[in-house]
Amino acid sequence: MQKEKLRSVRKRKGITQQQIADAIATDVSNYSRKESGDVSIRKEEWEKIARFLEVSVEDIYEEEEARQVNHFDNITSSSGFGNNISGNYYCNVPEFLLESQRDLIELLKKENQKLQEEIEALKNK
Repeated sequence: MQKEKLRSVRKRKGITQQQIADAIATDVSNYSRKESGDVSIRKEEWEKIARFLEVSVEDIYEEEEARQVNHFDNITSSSGFGNNISGNYYCNVPEFLLESQRDLIELLKKENQKLQEEIEALKNK
Protein backbone atom coordinates (compact mmCIF):
# COMPACT_ATOMS: atom_id res chain seq x y z
CA MET A 1 0.00 0.00 0.00
CA GLN A 2 1.46 3.31 -1.09
CA LYS A 3 2.19 5.86 1.59
CA GLU A 4 0.07 8.65 0.09
CA LYS A 5 0.20 10.89 3.17
CA LEU A 6 3.98 10.66 3.31
CA ARG A 7 4.40 11.21 -0.43
CA SER A 8 2.02 14.17 -0.39
CA VAL A 9 3.79 15.93 2.49
CA ARG A 10 7.21 15.22 0.98
CA LYS A 11 6.22 16.66 -2.39
CA ARG A 12 4.40 19.65 -0.86
CA LYS A 13 7.60 20.55 1.01
CA GLY A 14 9.73 20.10 -2.12
CA ILE A 15 11.77 17.28 -0.59
CA THR A 16 13.20 14.56 -2.83
CA GLN A 17 13.24 10.85 -2.09
CA GLN A 18 17.05 11.08 -2.06
CA GLN A 19 16.96 13.65 0.75
CA ILE A 20 14.73 11.46 2.91
CA ALA A 21 16.81 8.39 2.06
CA ASP A 22 19.87 10.28 3.32
CA ALA A 23 18.00 11.29 6.49
CA ILE A 24 17.20 7.66 7.35
CA ALA A 25 20.56 6.32 6.18
CA THR A 26 19.38 4.20 3.28
CA ASP A 27 19.71 4.33 -0.48
CA VAL A 28 17.12 6.02 -2.65
CA SER A 29 15.90 2.79 -4.26
CA ASN A 30 15.18 1.28 -0.84
CA TYR A 31 13.41 4.45 0.29
CA SER A 32 11.36 4.43 -2.91
CA ARG A 33 10.24 0.87 -2.12
CA LYS A 34 9.31 2.00 1.40
CA GLU A 35 7.26 4.92 0.12
CA SER A 36 5.53 2.73 -2.47
CA GLY A 37 4.65 0.20 0.26
CA ASP A 38 6.81 -2.66 -1.04
CA VAL A 39 9.07 -2.49 2.02
CA SER A 40 7.80 -1.64 5.50
CA ILE A 41 8.92 1.47 7.32
CA ARG A 42 10.12 0.83 10.86
CA LYS A 43 8.93 2.98 13.78
CA GLU A 44 12.32 4.68 14.16
CA GLU A 45 12.28 5.55 10.46
CA TRP A 46 8.79 7.08 10.72
CA GLU A 47 10.11 9.24 13.56
CA LYS A 48 13.23 10.32 11.64
CA ILE A 49 11.18 11.12 8.53
CA ALA A 50 8.69 13.16 10.56
CA ARG A 51 11.51 15.15 12.18
CA PHE A 52 13.14 15.73 8.79
CA LEU A 53 9.84 16.92 7.27
CA GLU A 54 9.09 18.94 10.44
CA VAL A 55 5.67 17.31 10.92
CA SER A 56 4.21 14.92 13.45
CA VAL A 57 4.36 11.18 12.78
CA GLU A 58 0.55 11.19 12.67
CA ASP A 59 0.65 13.59 9.71
CA ILE A 60 2.49 11.04 7.55
CA TYR A 61 1.94 7.60 9.13
CA GLU A 62 -0.21 4.98 7.43
CA GLU A 63 -0.74 1.41 8.65
CA GLU A 64 1.17 -1.36 6.95
CA GLU A 65 -1.06 -3.62 4.93
CA ALA A 66 -0.51 -7.31 5.57
CA ARG A 67 0.24 -9.17 2.39
CA GLN A 68 1.31 -12.64 1.52
CA VAL A 69 4.85 -13.02 0.30
CA ASN A 70 6.09 -16.37 -0.94
CA HIS A 71 9.29 -16.94 -2.89
CA PHE A 72 9.45 -20.56 -3.91
CA ASP A 73 10.97 -19.95 -7.34
CA ASN A 74 13.80 -22.44 -6.79
CA ILE A 75 11.74 -25.16 -5.14
CA THR A 76 9.99 -27.75 -7.24
CA SER A 77 6.63 -29.20 -6.38
CA SER A 78 8.21 -32.65 -6.16
CA SER A 79 10.14 -31.51 -3.08
CA GLY A 80 6.89 -31.06 -1.20
CA PHE A 81 7.59 -27.40 -0.43
CA GLY A 82 5.32 -26.01 -3.12
CA ASN A 83 2.18 -27.60 -1.71
CA ASN A 84 1.99 -25.79 1.63
CA ILE A 85 2.61 -22.13 0.93
CA SER A 86 -0.78 -20.64 1.78
CA GLY A 87 -1.04 -18.62 4.95
CA ASN A 88 2.64 -17.67 5.25
CA TYR A 89 2.78 -13.92 5.76
CA TYR A 90 6.05 -11.97 5.49
CA CYS A 91 8.11 -15.12 5.21
CA ASN A 92 9.10 -17.93 2.93
CA VAL A 93 8.72 -20.77 5.41
CA PRO A 94 6.57 -23.70 4.28
CA GLU A 95 3.54 -24.38 6.45
CA PHE A 96 4.70 -27.86 7.52
CA LEU A 97 7.88 -26.33 9.02
CA LEU A 98 5.84 -23.70 10.84
CA GLU A 99 3.56 -26.39 12.22
CA SER A 100 6.57 -28.36 13.44
CA GLN A 101 7.85 -25.26 15.25
CA ARG A 102 4.42 -24.62 16.78
CA ASP A 103 4.42 -28.19 18.13
CA LEU A 104 7.88 -27.68 19.60
CA ILE A 105 6.77 -24.42 21.21
CA GLU A 106 3.82 -26.16 22.84
CA LEU A 107 6.11 -28.90 24.15
CA LEU A 108 8.49 -26.30 25.58
CA LYS A 109 5.62 -24.41 27.21
CA LYS A 110 4.50 -27.60 28.97
CA GLU A 111 8.04 -28.36 30.06
CA ASN A 112 8.46 -24.80 31.31
CA GLN A 113 5.23 -25.05 33.31
CA LYS A 114 6.39 -28.32 34.86
CA LEU A 115 9.73 -26.78 35.85
CA GLN A 116 7.99 -23.74 37.36
CA GLU A 117 5.84 -26.07 39.45
CA GLU A 118 8.96 -27.91 40.64
CA ILE A 119 10.58 -24.59 41.59
CA GLU A 120 7.51 -23.60 43.59
CA ALA A 121 7.48 -26.96 45.32
CA LEU A 122 11.13 -26.55 46.28
CA LYS A 123 10.51 -23.04 47.56
CA ASN A 124 7.70 -24.27 49.81
CA LYS A 125 9.87 -26.89 51.52
